[in-house]
Amino acid sequence: MTAKPAAAAARATVYGYPRQGPNRELKKAIEGYWKGRVDAAALRETAAELRRGAWQQLAEAGVHDVPTGDFSYYDHVLDTSVMVGAVPGRHRAAVDADALDGYFAMARGTQDVAPLEMTKWFDTNYHYLVPELGPDTVFTADSAKQVAEFKEALALGHTPRPVLVGPITYLLLAKPAPGVAADFEPLTLLDRLLPVYAEVLADLRAAGAAWVQLDEPALVQDRTPAELNAAARAYRELGGLADRPRLLVASYFGRLGEALTVLAKAPVDGLALDFTESGAGNLDDLAAAGGLPGKRLVAGVVNGRNIWINDYEKSLATLGTLLGLADRVDVSASCSLLHVPLDAGAERDIDPQIARWLAFARQKTEEIVVLARGLSGGTDTIAAELAANRADLASRAGAALTRDPAVRARTAAVTDADGRRSQPYTERSAAQRAHLGLPLLPTTTIGSFPQTTELRTARADLRAGRIDEAGYEERIKDEIREVLSFQEKAGLDVLVHGEPERNDMVQYFAEQLTGYLATQHGWVQSYGTRYVRPPVLAGDISRPEPMTVRWTTYAQSLTARPVKGMLTGPVTMLAWSFVRDDQPLGDTARQVALALRDEVNDLEASGTSVIQVDEPALRETLPLRAAEHAAYLEWATESFRLATSGVRPDTQIHTHMCYAEFGDIVQAIDDLDADVISLEAARSHMQVARELAAHGYPREAGPGVYDIHSPRIPSTEEAATLLRRGLEAIPASRLWVNPDCGLKTRGWPETRASLEHLVAAAREIRAELPTEAA
Repeated sequence: MTAKPAAAAARATVYGYPRQGPNRELKKAIEGYWKGRVDAAALRETAAELRRGAWQQLAEAGVHDVPTGDFSYYDHVLDTSVMVGAVPGRHRAAVDADALDGYFAMARGTQDVAPLEMTKWFDTNYHYLVPELGPDTVFTADSAKQVAEFKEALALGHTPRPVLVGPITYLLLAKPAPGVAADFEPLTLLDRLLPVYAEVLADLRAAGAAWVQLDEPALVQDRTPAELNAAARAYRELGGLADRPRLLVASYFGRLGEALTVLAKAPVDGLALDFTESGAGNLDDLAAAGGLPGKRLVAGVVNGRNIWINDYEKSLATLGTLLGLADRVDVSASCSLLHVPLDAGAERDIDPQIARWLAFARQKTEEIVVLARGLSGGTDTIAAELAANRADLASRAGAALTRDPAVRARTAAVTDADGRRSQPYTERSAAQRAHLGLPLLPTTTIGSFPQTTELRTARADLRAGRIDEAGYEERIKDEIREVLSFQEKAGLDVLVHGEPERNDMVQYFAEQLTGYLATQHGWVQSYGTRYVRPPVLAGDISRPEPMTVRWTTYAQSLTARPVKGMLTGPVTMLAWSFVRDDQPLGDTARQVALALRDEVNDLEASGTSVIQVDEPALRETLPLRAAEHAAYLEWATESFRLATSGVRPDTQIHTHMCYAEFGDIVQAIDDLDADVISLEAARSHMQVARELAAHGYPREAGPGVYDIHSPRIPSTEEAATLLRRGLEAIPASRLWVNPDCGLKTRGWPETRASLEHLVAAAREIRAELPTEAA
């Protein structure tokens, strides 16, 4: 059957595009600027070249209107704070002295001034800089970046569409500034903010913008009537401006729900909706609302967050249904392509047949263009593409890689008892104290130590054949000895081996597990200049042999103090991979958990008494709607317990989480039944410690006193101040002292000084404690 052509030819578009360049040129230029090797003019030219390349690729692929303003040196929410003049007072002097250096000071801090707080962007692994607002905030428009990038694209012959974070999402992502009452609601500033958005829109219109995209992903979350009313008011006001560009309000990451009716009625010109699995319900909701008569609908039918090829027939069926619900239907991804790597065509080490299952940003752009062509001209116009797509989907479904009968049998045999420790925490904690003999306020780190140039060079030398495996291992042993020696001299109580052999906390394990594929160029931005290379979880998971026992045992042989075994938990192994989409996530998590259970048990058998299983993605992966939380948290916490519950009572299980909002998952943290949890707390001023106390969390916790995502070195007094705040919520008998996160991205000089200050702060506070605190 041939699909009916649309009344108007469907156009292909995208909401945003990866920023880094084919070889992470942006990362290298920015870090060169920070180190004084690249000047501002060269940095700006690199950025302009990357923007030009991205727009050209999109245009050549057949994308009609290209996004502008989505490019960022660090973070698009930080860019929005600059656009509306929401610069914290402590950063104002730096911004006024030099806008670029001031911008980076807000992101990274300086030795004297703390940066903005950083947290996860909805349920992704991208981090944004949290706006700080208060009742005295005065907004002022600065559209220079947005107008300049629009004009750049226009001058190159493109049809640009500026992209802005919408005013509702911006305020809902903000927090009260330091010193402002905790119950202050930034959304109360909406009437001050809207005139600034109106001014920016007018500037873009004057520059020639026909359309402007306003991103409102916060509206796919549960919103109160007051918040929905605020959205209605905002778009009634912006839509009612006399001289404005046409407005496309974009939602993504899920079902728009109650906000769909609000935006459908607003005087805006188009809506962009997610019609992939994550946005299930949007199609029925749109039909129930009577469609979008008189408006443009941008249909996100290509998954912008995963890397599997699109099912063309399924997407065309959805698009065909949408034709009757709007004046025009255009085709896009479900969200910005920021969340996927740039080009699967660069991968030379993946089997060519398997590579045909993968679609990175370039391939997704091509899929969008094919679907737009098929929607406009009928399926006969894309017959060859449809046939190839069917063959590739069938190849993946029938591949031996995807199904291992032994793994499935083992998973099916799991019982409730497999996910429970043999004794309750109160009995385990007594056994652990006796076994480990740690002081009050024990000090430790999260796991990784600086990945030096020498380590990266050794890894490259091994790949290139310049050194053999034995030579490489000697370098790793040298690094472990140095890391342990420093920790002993600094006075840390529970040591780590520093993870010098690991490239990434997920990739390292993925490369040793069956069912995973590794990429060479699949980089995705996590925050700022930090890029990760998520592995591809393509099939059933098992562990052929021990992964960490050898290096952990070697490290323990060098010291009498306990050395933590370090593993990445099952939820994070899923969340920070491109995970298979052909079975429920809970089923995949159990497979990973069983593989990790084998590793945990082998570590214990080798003499490791403290084992940390990191789950920083537990909160990140929480569904955006509360109605879906319980089902997710049930399998997420069960998979952690399945991985960790096979050990003796006197073996201490740690976990770690960072840079997320923890208040709404405290019960889940409790349900993990870990003996010790370490969490990010430095930038949020110990907020999580207060949340744990309010919940009555009964186990040990280490809210971080050292922000490792900034190059600044915290003083002893600064760490002690945070530690005292922690003690206001958690008793000394259950409080640990540690950084916020691993130290992989930091340099050795700052690491040494910061950890020495951390230990000194712990000793200072111990001396202040009454003897009965023990």
